[in-house]
Amino acid sequence: MLKLGLSLSLSSIRQQGGWNPDDETSLVAWYKNAAGIVLNGSDVSRWNDSSSNSHDMLQATASEQPAYSNGVLTFDSAASQNLQTSSQITLDGKFTIGFRANPSETNVVVIGDNTSSNEFIKYSTSTRIVIKIGGTSKNLNLGSGSFGDDYIVISRDSSNVITLYHNGAAQESPQTLSGDCLIDAIGVRATDVNPFDGTIEEIQIFSDANATLIANVNSRLAGI
Repeated sequence: MLKLGLSLSLSSIRQQGGWNPDDETSLVAWYKNAAGIVLNGSDVSRWNDSSSNSHDMLQATASEQPAYSNGVLTFDSAASQNLQTSSQITLDGKFTIGFRANPSETNVVVIGDNTSSNEFIKYSTSTRIVIKIGGTSKNLNLGSGSFGDDYIVISRDSSNVITLYHNGAAQESPQTLSGDCLIDAIGVRATDVNPFDGTIEEIQIFSDANATLIANVNSRLAGI
C-alpha cells in the first residue's frame, strides 16, 4: 500500500482519474505525461505546458533534444540535452513540485534556472537531493534506500519548511529555506551545468502546499 507520510487516509484522496493538476488554482506549470509533446523525428523539440500559463519548454538545437518514446523523455548528459522556457517561473512562497524520474547518474539537475545562477533541484548522490534557492542550498536526504525509478514531491510550507517525499513517504530532517525559487529549464542549470542523465515522465509545479494537494500529486505520479 502507498505510504503517504501524511495524516490522510487513501479514502480521503480522489482516485486516479478523479483529480488532475489543473483542478488546482495554484497550478503554475504541468509537463504532463505523454501530452504536449512536439517531436523532431523521435526527439523532443517542445514540451507544452498543460496548465493555462504557457510555460512551454523548448529546445531548438537538435543535438540537445531529449529522445522520446511512449511517454518517456530520455536525457543524455554527454549531449547536454535539456528544455528551456522564456517564460520565467517564480515561486515566492509556498510551493509543491512533483516529478516522476529515473536518474542514470548523480550530480544531475532535474529542474533549474539557466539564466539565473544558484537555482536548481539536483540529484546530488544516490540518497540525496539538493535544492538551491538564491545561493543557499539544503540537503534533502532519504531515510533509507536510494533513488531510482521514483516519484518525488518537494514542498515548502508557509514557514519555509521544505519536505521531501519519496514514493509517497515523507523523509526525515525537513529543511528551512526561504527566497524566490526560480525555474526556466528542465535538465540543466545556469549556465548549461549539471545536465540531467536519465528519464523524466512528468513534472508538476504549484504555488501552494497542503496535505491534500501533496497526497493527490503523489497519487497521480504513482500511477504513471
